[in-house]
Amino acid sequence: MNERQLLNKVGYKVNKDLLNSRGVVVIPEQTILQEQHVEWILNHGISPEEQDFENPQTITSDPLVTQASEMVKDMFHLINEEKEIPIEELNRSVIPTIYRAAEFPSLFSVLSGLQAKDDYTYRHNIGVGVISTLIGKWLHLSKDELSLLSTAATLHDVGKIRIDDDILNKPGKYSNKEYEMMQNHTLYGFEIIKRTPNLPPQLALVALQHHEREDGNGYPNGLKGGQIEYFSKIVAVADIFHAMTSKRVYKDAMPFYRVVRQMQQDSFGQLDPVICGVFISRMMELAVGDEVILTDGRRGLIMNCNPLDLTNPLVRVGDEYIDLSRNGQLFIQTLVG
Repeated sequence: MNERQLLNKVGYKVNKDLLNSRGVVVIPEQTILQEQHVEWILNHGISPEEQDFENPQTITSDPLVTQASEMVKDMFHLINEEKEIPIEELNRSVIPTIYRAAEFPSLFSVLSGLQAKDDYTYRHNIGVGVISTLIGKWLHLSKDELSLLSTAATLHDVGKIRIDDDILNKPGKYSNKEYEMMQNHTLYGFEIIKRTPNLPPQLALVALQHHEREDGNGYPNGLKGGQIEYFSKIVAVADIFHAMTSKRVYKDAMPFYRVVRQMQQDSFGQLDPVICGVFISRMMELAVGDEVILTDGRRGLIMNCNPLDLTNPLVRVGDEYIDLSRNGQLFIQTLVG
């Protein structure tokens, strides 16, 4: 295949390991092809065939996010053993998968694939990576900035590899001591990333600052608005949304309408109001046509969003059209996708 043909396969899944003349794997099986991979293929003189790639239309989000979660799990175990970030492997395998997941027409079909209660820590990193990537696109970040943001978001909770599983998965409220230990994951993440040479400083700062808040009531350093790295603010929004909408071992997902209502309130003091506003408005635009479960248990489809009341759209349930912004009794319990 020539360069033009390969570029037409960007976004496709590689069906087998692509090897150079010495038998070394250059592009692993299951990789989602990106432009950088095309350059590697050409530089190594590899000649893949048409059947080596799978049309993205045949790929569903569930195996994609499961694959990415397993990659992050393996990578975090490796980091725990070797004490450094395998950044080349991350950029070659995990980040392209996150890009591909962020391109799915329904954000919520992707997030539903992350709802398994086990391995939450790893699935959460993927969820935050996907959401942060979408926010970055909606904020019109450059290609390089978006790549950096995706990497930072995927590594934001790497410090949790130093937190005992009994604390991570505790089914009840933390004691004061346990809460302090849990907060230390931000410091641990900063240390782990800083220990790896030649990494952009934003990666370590996002790990350190994603629990800081605009009003200074976050941790670990109580920073305020202008003191917080911009990418940390984006990841904070993604982190809160994914955490509140996720099932855990010890809790069910919070109803969608309550999550968004809480985030709208938090945009006045805790979260960056511009980032939060863009996320909520674009997320609801993206949700038009998606299936929802209402608080009375009925299923419907989002038909249109009210720009003055984004979280209470027009929903069709069977032959009935319900304007949630005028109803006052019904809300969106779950966005299915």
